[in-house]
Amino acid sequence: MIWFQRRGYKLASIEAYGLSKNIIKLAKTFLSISRAKSIIKNFKPDVVIGTGGYICGPVLLSSTKLKIPTLLHESNAFPGKAVRMLAKKVDAVLVGFEDAKKRLTNAKKVVVTGSPTKMTYIQNNNINERPVLLVFGGSLGAKSINDAFKGIFEKKLNNNYDIIFATGKTQFDNMKEYNNDKNIKIVPYIYNMEEIMNKVDLIVCRSGAMTVTEIAVVGKPAIFIPYPYATENHQEYNAKVLENIGAAKIILDKDLNSETLSKTINEIIHNKELLEIMSKASKGASIEGVENKIYEEIQKVISST
Repeated sequence: MIWFQRRGYKLASIEAYGLSKNIIKLAKTFLSISRAKSIIKNFKPDVVIGTGGYICGPVLLSSTKLKIPTLLHESNAFPGKAVRMLAKKVDAVLVGFEDAKKRLTNAKKVVVTGSPTKMTYIQNNNINERPVLLVFGGSLGAKSINDAFKGIFEKKLNNNYDIIFATGKTQFDNMKEYNNDKNIKIVPYIYNMEEIMNKVDLIVCRSGAMTVTEIAVVGKPAIFIPYPYATENHQEYNAKVLENIGAAKIILDKDLNSETLSKTINEIIHNKELLEIMSKASKGASIEGVENKIYEEIQKVISST
């Protein structure tokens, strides 16, 4: 919210909770439709765009009633409940992955545009003397991934490759002791992620929609460990987008341990032919000109309505 205000954008808020079993929350969600309608009437937009999540419901329902052009964008391979519910009401649904399209059969129009990201592909002609593994679990980290790597570090299973490891700011103190190993660089957070992702040989991480999108953009092989508590297990569906084309391997969180993870890493990171095959498959999954595609669809919706 502060980010928007600092850049001069005006914000208007509604109170919504989705299809909650709590009667009070449910009532507030339905009341937010009239609040959203009032805001939209006052603002007079040319088009309304939702990006998923329950907050989109009241806003887009109000917009369709007011006959304003509406679009949804879904970054995940498995569309959320709000997107599936609204798909048949909005003018178009834009999706980040082809897999999402087949799950929106009730939509008026679905277009695979990809998801916008700041990540770009940087041609890297330098060959690492030793293979380099990048590990991260998001800004807060991923405890199960960190714990699995503790076992790898303690058993010295990583002597034949280097690691750049972002533990998450809340878990750095529990991992920083392993910085004493010359093969390991542990930091709480990576600020130059674009540069690092382009330079490494293999990535171990969760599989949020934007992470999977960015890995495809830079064309890197990955070992995904989907967050097991993600809504409707959408992270596993995201990971399968790259696994199904041979660009990634999946280890479920319940199966994660230092031995399984180390075995999977070593099967990939020392096989140059496999690394190249997976990299090409990963890069092949990226979509060029995402922003232009989205803009074109917005223009089409506005002009047709």
